[in-house]
Formats: sequence, C-alpha cells, structure tokens
Amino acid sequence: MNKRWLRRMDFTLIFAAVAIILMSLVTIGSATHINAASAGGYGFVQRQGIFAVLNIALVVFLMNFDYKMLQRYGMKLYVVNIVLLLAVMLFGHSALGAQRWIQIGPITLQPSEFSKIIMIISLAALLEDKVGKLNTLRDLLPIAAFVGVPFLLVLKQPDLGTSLVFIAIFLGMIFAAGVNLKLLGAIFGAGVLASPVLWHFLKDYQKMRILVFLDPNVDPLGSGYHIIQSEIAIGSGQLFGKGLFEGTQSQLDFLPENHTDFIFAVVGEEMGFIGAAFLLLLYLILLWRGIRIAQDASDTFGMLLAVGITSMLVFHVLVNIGMTMGIMPVTGIPLPLMSYGVSSLTTNIMAIALLLNIYMKKQRLIF
Repeated sequence: MNKRWLRRMDFTLIFAAVAIILMSLVTIGSATHINAASAGGYGFVQRQGIFAVLNIALVVFLMNFDYKMLQRYGMKLYVVNIVLLLAVMLFGHSALGAQRWIQIGPITLQPSEFSKIIMIISLAALLEDKVGKLNTLRDLLPIAAFVGVPFLLVLKQPDLGTSLVFIAIFLGMIFAAGVNLKLLGAIFGAGVLASPVLWHFLKDYQKMRILVFLDPNVDPLGSGYHIIQSEIAIGSGQLFGKGLFEGTQSQLDFLPENHTDFIFAVVGEEMGFIGAAFLLLLYLILLWRGIRIAQDASDTFGMLLAVGITSMLVFHVLVNIGMTMGIMPVTGIPLPLMSYGVSSLTTNIMAIALLLNIYMKKQRLIF
C-alpha cells in the first residue's frame, strides 16, 4: 500500500463508518447482555464482529477495481436480482410472519438486502444515457416498471420497509438524472389522491401500523407496544443516559428487537442525548460525504451510483430513527451499520466501499 494510494482515500468517510460499526458492537453487546449471560456467550456481537472484519477483504476489492465495469453488467445483475428474489418465494424460509431468508449452511441470508445494491447499480446503468431526457410520462414509465418488478417481489414477501427503500432509491436517482419536476409533482399529487383507494390494498397489520403511528394507544399491548416502549427508553436516557448494561427497558426485555430494528432506542436509553447526538453526527458526516462524492464524481454513472447509495442510506436513517421516536410508522428497516444482521451489514459496507471507489477514481484525475 503506497502513499499515493493512501492519499486518494476518503478518511472522513472511513472514520464515520468505522465509528458507527464500533458503536454498533458495543450497543449490541449491551442489548443482548442478559440473554448472552444466561446462554454463556455473546453470539450476536461475535458474529457481527467477525463479519465486519471479513468484509474488510470485500472493501479492499471493491475499492480497487474500476467501478465503471459495473455499467456493462447492469442488465445481467438485474436478472440475477430477480432470480434471487424469486428463489426466496420458492425456497426461502419464514420467520416473524414473512418469507425473506435463504439458508446457506450456517449462514442465513436476506436477498432483499443485497437487491438494494444491485438495484442501484442496474438503475444507474439504465439511467446513464437518459440524463436530461426524463421529461414526459412516456419517458418515465419504463424506468418505473424497471424498479417496479423487484419492488413487487419484495412487497410480496411481505417486506414493506425494504420495498419502500426501492422507491427512495428511484426518486433520488431520477431527480439526479434531471427528471421534469412538474411531472414528479403531478405523480405525487396523483398518489395522494389515490391514497384512499390504496388503503384497501394494505394488509390488516400494515393498516394497524399506520393507525398506531397516529396513536400508539390504539393497541398499546399489540402493534403499539414497540413504539411506546421505545419512546419510554429514549426519554428515560435524558442527557447522559443510564450507562451501558443499565437500561431498564432493554435489559429487562421490555423493548423488543433491541439489537436490530430498535437499536437506536438502546443508544438513547443507555448513552442518553449525548450518545444519540454523537451517532447522528456520524450519520450526518456519512451522508455529507456521499453527497460530495456524487457532486465530484468523474462520470455520470459514478454520480448516479453515489446518489443511489446516499438515497438508500438517508431513507434508512430517517425512517429507522423516526420510527423509534414515534414520528414514523414502524416498517422494520434496520439502522445502517448499527442494527444486527449479516446481510444488512454486508450490504452497507459494500455501499461504503463503492463510495470510496468513486472518490478514489476522481482523485486519480488530480494526482
């Protein structure tokens, strides 16, 4: 590793990502402390830590190959994406009422997580020569259909949260591609007008999540339980928190999914406002670097990749933290690099590695 290679690296982005992962390991360890102690080990922390280290090899690879090669494989990757999502429907196993996972030996993978990165790459390849040409509904419909197929396959699992991420990626990337804003506004308006009709297509549990978002006390011991306990946990942390391993909501199992979807509530309870603000600052740095890398990309494909990745991360952070605070509906979206999960961790590390790759190729033009 020579000095010139090191000078091309975005150490600000690397610092933010590594700091979030380290904070994740500490928080997961605290969140699973009681159960781990009775089981004789910290399996969740060990597994998350091992895969974080193993992913270093993936980062080195993704930083050193020419990301522009991905453009040639956009459609092939899209087909692979569809095949993987169909495989989940046919051969996947169910948990918590959803069929989202495929078992490969001792490892359980969630293809819908990886499908987000594949979607960003394939959509960037498709949009690369359409920048500035998305002026009519006829121009936009093929792009919407392209995203719509994996969107519907993920929605079928059912996984409403991940399917909504596809919409966030789609909107961010067509905005960067110069879509006609009046057309986009008209589509949003039509969506709002159609919302009463769409309501009837939602499943009962999805309707309940929306009702609970408006008032958690509609079902305080059922669908509203997560939000109520999360708000109690975050509020009870006050300024400095109760300390690691000392959060009553988390340690006494009042807070469900405390090491996955609701991990931010553990941060708020045990590290307080200071800890939560520090984590938000790290995410702000991460997203700021993503935006800057998109602005400075050396080519259109790289710009679209960076915008897609940043759109994905923004949506995840806003929705996950929002739902733990009761200002967003519960959708089961993990917090990037924080929530426990091998598939989610690997997907987000791949995303960060691609951002680093785009940054380094831009830097190569300077030196």
